[in-house]
Amino acid sequence: MGKILVVDDDEALRRLVRLNLKDTYEIIDTGVPEEALALAMEHKPDAILLDLRMPHYSGFELCQMLTSFSRTQLIPILIVSGEAGAQTKEFCRDLGAAGYFEKPVDFEALKACLARTVATKRVERRSEVRVRLRVPLRLSGTDAQGKAFEAVTNTENVGLNSFLCGCPAVLQKDSLVSVYLASGSEEYVGKARVVRSEAEDTPLPRYGMRFVEKVGRWVLQ
Repeated sequence: MGKILVVDDDEALRRLVRLNLKDTYEIIDTGVPEEALALAMEHKPDAILLDLRMPHYSGFELCQMLTSFSRTQLIPILIVSGEAGAQTKEFCRDLGAAGYFEKPVDFEALKACLARTVATKRVERRSEVRVRLRVPLRLSGTDAQGKAFEAVTNTENVGLNSFLCGCPAVLQKDSLVSVYLASGSEEYVGKARVVRSEAEDTPLPRYGMRFVEKVGRWVLQ
């Protein structure tokens, strides 16, 4: 039986989660967000259901902590919140959340998502803390069709050796791109490898990239 940690100050919601998921998962829950990290390290859950708006400690802060801390960064986090809006969902995704469900919760959809998430072994989460920062870049390289491309874009978040950005070119995983800072006098930074892709079926796919070499100044030192 899988194990789920629920972090939400709404006791009624925690009761509903337990009622709907108890046949499939062992449920550990708390209404005190300050306890979440300790509970995650103690019980090693297969997934965490996390509210965003809680007293004293926001779910945003907790999500960032859990996805950055080495002992919890492999645990998938699903946000369960009363907040709607694409911007909030995108921000949570950038923090490392694996999914987002609005209240009132569609438990059939949540069960399906949990089944997929728990069955998928997460081999890698962020190995470094990311900062939400918009940095203009110029990328160049070869796309998935073997054609040369060049694109100007902006990062959505950056790390010491990595970044997430959109790119109109379709890129293959493990392909290399040349990276230039595009603000002011253009400066060559180095080469980055495509380590993951998102929204591949949209006009502007998003790519997580990690530097394999840096020869110039990067925004984080």
